Amino acid sequence: MDDHISDSEDELPSGWEERVSIDGKVFYACHTTQKTQWNHPISGKRKKVTGDLPYGWEKKIGDSGYVYYVDHANNKTTFTDPRLAFAVEDKEVTGDVSSIKQKFDCNSTATQVLSRRDLTGQFAIVTGANSGIGFETALTLALAGCTVTMACRNMVAAQSAAKKITNKNPDAKVHVIECDLASLKSVRMFAKQYIDKHWPLHMLILNAGILTPPHTITEDGLELSYQVNYLSHHYLARLLERVLIRSAPSRIINVSSESHRHCSIKSIDDVTLEKLSPSKENYWALSQYGVTKLLNIAFSNAMNQRKVLHKVYSNSLHPGNLISTSLPNSWWGYKLLFYLVKPFTKSLQQGAATTVFVATCKELEDVGGMYFNNCWVCEPNKLALSLEFCDKVFQLGEMTLMDKLGADAFDIPDDTEPVF
Repeated sequence: MDDHISDSEDELPSGWEERVSIDGKVFYACHTTQKTQWNHPISGKRKKVTGDLPYGWEKKIGDSGYVYYVDHANNKTTFTDPRLAFAVEDKEVTGDVSSIKQKFDCNSTATQVLSRRDLTGQFAIVTGANSGIGFETALTLALAGCTVTMACRNMVAAQSAAKKITNKNPDAKVHVIECDLASLKSVRMFAKQYIDKHWPLHMLILNAGILTPPHTITEDGLELSYQVNYLSHHYLARLLERVLIRSAPSRIINVSSESHRHCSIKSIDDVTLEKLSPSKENYWALSQYGVTKLLNIAFSNAMNQRKVLHKVYSNSLHPGNLISTSLPNSWWGYKLLFYLVKPFTKSLQQGAATTVFVATCKELEDVGGMYFNNCWVCEPNKLALSLEFCDKVFQLGEMTLMDKLGADAFDIPDDTEPVF
């Protein structure tokens, strides 16, 4: 049977354009709504291009990750893949978790998730990796052969944590680079140091966070938990996106929380800097934590929407309730609560399981824009499912970063040779 799409099925509505992703899958861009999708807007079918480029043609990738083609014979450059006219139907369904068999649950540990897996050649960054769930995540990945960079504020604690990992396995590849999420300058410096190493990056695990600190303004003029839990992670992901694209397929993992369901943000109209980074008079610590966790999911979904065509997939997750970490250290009452419930909650290894699952599960290689709990997909707050809401969160974050750092906030020199 001929798998080519007929001319009538191939016709696009007004305002739509057909293009090809890095790995040869056809996608459709609507200039009216400024959205993209894999399925043909009329037939609903998916297509792909196959075979080599015609003689004299070369595929290239721009600095922002876009694909373009050079016709050396005619000295022309175009965004259109010359094989597009001969695209065939793509019957492989990707990005669908409904067909995946559930293997792990709330009782699973990160070590069980990676049982008999070899991650040699894979590179990961874990923020807040010196303690708690971040440490268990870094430990589990490193013991499976992954090269792990621990991005931490406290270098003494980070070096000690790295030593614990290499004590378990002297061959473990663990590196420590300072990254203080309360300082956008420090985040930029971390990204620059990582880029200068010319390493790939397959897993960017945005794990670090603080629970309910007293109202504090950072050196960048922002409320502390807004910057540490959300904006600095947004900034780090954007600074490293070219590395992620070159290393694709790659993943961004945003550690959120079920607390995102209980916060002061109720509609898209609440997405203002005044509400997301509140003044002391409008600050309620526990609600603010929920706000930042909602922003984690919104950013994850918005980033996935922008980078999925480059095979950079972004997902968010909830690690577990009231797990005994350093999070409650800001108030003695939380310390007591976490101590009392410790026998009934997940261990740190169990808390790291969903993070490791989302970062490494083979069946999730083409899955993005999802929220996970107990090593399985679940539905977040409906507000987080709104692409309009997620986009507004993303755009506000971009504007805030440029306001604080200038128009060149995202520009870091990178002389790494592109990988096609």
